[in-house]
Amino acid sequence: MDYNAAITGWGWYSPSQVLSNDDLGRLVGTDDAWIQSRTGIRERRIAGPDETTSTMAAIASKQALEEAELSALDLDLIICATTTPDHLVPATACLIQHHIGAHRAAAFDLNSACTGFLYALATGAQFIQGGGAKRVLIATGETLSRFVNFEDRATCILFGDGAAAVVLEATTQPAGVLSTVLGSRGDVEQMLTIESGCAARPASAQTLADKSHFIRMRGNEVFKIAVRSMAQSANDALAKAGVAKHDVRAVIAHQANQRILTATQVAIGVNAEQMFINIDRYGNTGAASIPIALGEFLQSNPIDIGEHLLFVAFGGGLTWGASVLRWADIAAIKRERKDPHRAVAKLARTG
Repeated sequence: MDYNAAITGWGWYSPSQVLSNDDLGRLVGTDDAWIQSRTGIRERRIAGPDETTSTMAAIASKQALEEAELSALDLDLIICATTTPDHLVPATACLIQHHIGAHRAAAFDLNSACTGFLYALATGAQFIQGGGAKRVLIATGETLSRFVNFEDRATCILFGDGAAAVVLEATTQPAGVLSTVLGSRGDVEQMLTIESGCAARPASAQTLADKSHFIRMRGNEVFKIAVRSMAQSANDALAKAGVAKHDVRAVIAHQANQRILTATQVAIGVNAEQMFINIDRYGNTGAASIPIALGEFLQSNPIDIGEHLLFVAFGGGLTWGASVLRWADIAAIKRERKDPHRAVAKLARTG
């Protein structure tokens, strides 16, 4: 039997502490107008001292399960996409599994930086399409504020913390993840990096003095590659799915900065009205940015069965990707859980 992977639940979490542009201005000698003109960001959220990637992602995961009307025990697999894991070992996905009580689920982490959600979405969809899982939780979270140098005006204004999750579920409907295009290029030039703290440069007095545990980025070079890569992967994903640009209900892109979002919109060739943007209130939340934006979009924009969403991202690694999703009849999927033979019969009639 052929299965597709549909999103049936979603949730997101933002810390309560707000760091405004005025707050940053007092730290690094800038102001709100300068930051907004270059990034489109007004404020970002900062994790509290007791909050971690796993605790925030667990809250978002519970919301996604509630939306999907599922128990954590219904999950077969948890994939956590993050650049800022709680620890090198254990995996953050395993901690999320514990926090939410998903004792039947396998779990692993995935690090593709800001493209992480798309890499995890593709991986989860393939588990479902290959028959290895029926329900997969894609959890994302970042505590990027703990890796920001608040003396570096070029980077500290960009990043915020947060988490989001979606439930992927097997369905016989011709819906769900229609196509995914992923790409990468080894960042040997170190255009976007956190250099120290792992095997190549373990923590030492020298790495602390060098401040090489913080995010370093060559913004102009990253900008050019990001726009080109996102536009190409988006157009390739649309072609692969057989979906025209005007049939895309919304483009939900990684919220890196407003300039990149605008340039990508033009390069893809979609209307500004199709772009969903929330970077002004959250900043760049890494792997969590697309699913946070998805949650906000769905909260204020009812979506019809069969409508299409385009996800597109670029991140450290360097990595990039795009995915086309056709919205499923979620109510029907929930009914089929109670009567799985109904789904088999439906597939036989239509197959």
